[in-house]
Amino acid sequence: MTQQTPAAGPVEAGQRIVSLDRLRGVAILGILVMNVYTFAMPFIGYMDPLRVGGTEPYNVGTWMFTHILFDQKFLSIFAMLFGAGLVLMTERAEARGAKPARFYFRRQFWLLVIGALHGYFIWFGDILFAYALIGMLVYRARKWQPRTLVILACLLLPVTLLFNLGNAKMMEQAMVRVAEIEVLQEAGEALDEEQQRILENWEQQRAFAFPTDEDIRRETEAYLGSYLDAVEYRAPLVAMMQVFMVLFYGLWRISALMLIGMALMKLGVLTADRSTGFYARFTLVFYALGLPLTVFSAVDLYAHEFDQLYFMRAGGVANYVGSIFVALGHIGLVMWLTKTGVLQRLMDRFAAVGRMALTNYLAHSVILTTVFYGYGLGLFGSVPRFWQMFFVAAVVGLQLLWSSWWLERYRFGPVEWVWRSLTYGSKQAMK
Repeated sequence: MTQQTPAAGPVEAGQRIVSLDRLRGVAILGILVMNVYTFAMPFIGYMDPLRVGGTEPYNVGTWMFTHILFDQKFLSIFAMLFGAGLVLMTERAEARGAKPARFYFRRQFWLLVIGALHGYFIWFGDILFAYALIGMLVYRARKWQPRTLVILACLLLPVTLLFNLGNAKMMEQAMVRVAEIEVLQEAGEALDEEQQRILENWEQQRAFAFPTDEDIRRETEAYLGSYLDAVEYRAPLVAMMQVFMVLFYGLWRISALMLIGMALMKLGVLTADRSTGFYARFTLVFYALGLPLTVFSAVDLYAHEFDQLYFMRAGGVANYVGSIFVALGHIGLVMWLTKTGVLQRLMDRFAAVGRMALTNYLAHSVILTTVFYGYGLGLFGSVPRFWQMFFVAAVVGLQLLWSSWWLERYRFGPVEWVWRSLTYGSKQAMK
């Protein structure tokens, strides 16, 4: 007789935790509300509604509304769910006597590959690459106590703000140095290699943080051109974001949010194990803490005309902190709806979206780049911000309907099936 090591495997429908699926579905569709800005118009429109997207009150008001309730909120929930999923997956595997590390890291590796392909070949704003990589780094934290996880998260979160402050100071110094070099140029003096390098580096930074009308025109032309034009324009931006998002953002904020998600999972908050009254209080407390900060953030940024240096120095702090509290309020609301059974049919449709979260997230990019880019309908840069929300509503409605239809017939979403088959090294049953 030989003792065999229990095999890991994908979670069956009957083993799924409905509250997690519902929350994941809400998070994926909530992320789309902000992502549509970068599908539909130049990137600066995400941060500065006065540059593109229309300056009419209803367009700026749309930015205000989405900034207050959506910006960074649903991305935060999604990061927390990554941490919760890590705890759930490894605990279930260990309960069967299996060793989860091999399958978990293989799972994250293939998600990293999917994220890279998504970023370079479909849409530059991919989050999967960073989430997959950071998910590997926090693996060892899965067995820590909730209190330890929350304390470490609180220590990690301010680091990104310090990086932003330092980056603002460096950019201010660079602007002074560039101005001095330009004076020399205008005087007809030859520039040395270091001065040329400073100008080249600044041009890259400036085009991202302080784009001119010419930069916006160049971006618009690239995305209204052929598919290869879009890929060529996008590639250096994706490479830069993969590095800097991980180093200055992912290692600190995303990992902190994953740790918070682990803690909430261990405390039974995300599995709807607490009382209805607990979730009502949870929701009200975190909305009361977060919404004043995000409202202040929107008004403050508008008052400073969305100046990017101000945003890096101080203007981004209120939403950086407030978005976490509002995200927790959103979580409490979804859990309360789950406990009370209010809107149950709608919430079940969100659960179906959540079970197919990877497919639906990638579908956002495929659908909306086809709508807005030149190789599709060519609407990039021409749809005002307010009307972009109608495209969001159409995609949300479509996915609420088709996810349920699909899962009545198949075990997984199509991309989930590929991901699981790669993870477990064998073709998974689809029916």
